[in-house]
Amino acid sequence: MNETMVCVVGNVATQPVFRETAAGASARFRLAVTQRYWDREKNAWKDGHTNFFTVWANRVLATNVQASVSLGEPLVVRGRLKVRSEQRDGQSWSGADIEASAIGHDLARGTAAFRRTLRSDQASDQMSDRGSGTPTRPEPSWETEPADRADAAAQHQEPALAM
Repeated sequence: MNETMVCVVGNVATQPVFRETAAGASARFRLAVTQRYWDREKNAWKDGHTNFFTVWANRVLATNVQASVSLGEPLVVRGRLKVRSEQRDGQSWSGADIEASAIGHDLARGTAAFRRTLRSDQASDQMSDRGSGTPTRPEPSWETEPADRADAAAQHQEPALAM
């Protein structure tokens, strides 16, 4: 596979457009990616050239873009780069598209509240278990071990070998 995979960081330049087609959901928006550099003479950051990419999202990613992405928000987009060249009215024209595989908010410039979406099989499982009060697939516990368990584990470790 000789695909050009890119990861770009920029701001949403147009409101996302969402379409439901026979092939599934599709969303597109423009992303402005501006180069920033340190100007030593002025001792300040300065904006350089801005590139614009058309970002395409399909299926579940498109649905989540519709619910989560708005004009002006800072994003990180990963996907396949596709450069198009066309002739329009005798003029040569080119553009760059990104077929997105992942899109997320840039947390270096703000906060986000993540909400997991349910796949159709998860949704039906959860609906059947609503009466029982127990989720079908509980989230893993990411808590650290209680101190007494950590101390017991440390006591059972093998001593380090001396060289």
